[in-house]
Amino acid sequence: MPPTPAPTPVPVEVFLHPSPAEWWQIVAALAPVAVLIAAAVGAFMAWQTLRQRAIADDRAEWWKRTQWALDSALDRDEDTRALGLAALEVLASSELARDEELELLDIAWKSVTGHEEHPAAQHIPVNASSPATASQQRVQVAAARLRVTLDRRLGRPTPDQTKARAKEEL
Repeated sequence: MPPTPAPTPVPVEVFLHPSPAEWWQIVAALAPVAVLIAAAVGAFMAWQTLRQRAIADDRAEWWKRTQWALDSALDRDEDTRALGLAALEVLASSELARDEELELLDIAWKSVTGHEEHPAAQHIPVNASSPATASQQRVQVAAARLRVTLDRRLGRPTPDQTKARAKEEL
């Protein structure tokens, strides 16, 4: 018997009727874009949270240093007091110090130097009748520097006498 020829496929005509895509087809096509957007939003939120946490941690450390400096500024020992006032001046220069904290440092400055009068009239005391010891001099200069820094940050005028005292050597 002769070999049977292999059957040949019969062409089938397929007609595609153009119609709008179904909603689920559109959603399926956009799913990768939606995942990418969700990941970007999540990454941004995580970055913001970390940044906010870092600022909060920095502010907490600033306040710990400020507490130490305030305790030192109120110490009975003149040298410790001068060191505390100098540290407060550095802390008052920090961007971490907001106006509320600067106002607190201003109250501390008044407490340390014994000033309770109107801020515009305040100056660093200079007792002409008795010469100041080296330690007292350091306290007065450190207090003047703190006052100049606070006035600059709070937008207040500083008396010329205080500015001159602040320029003296510690």
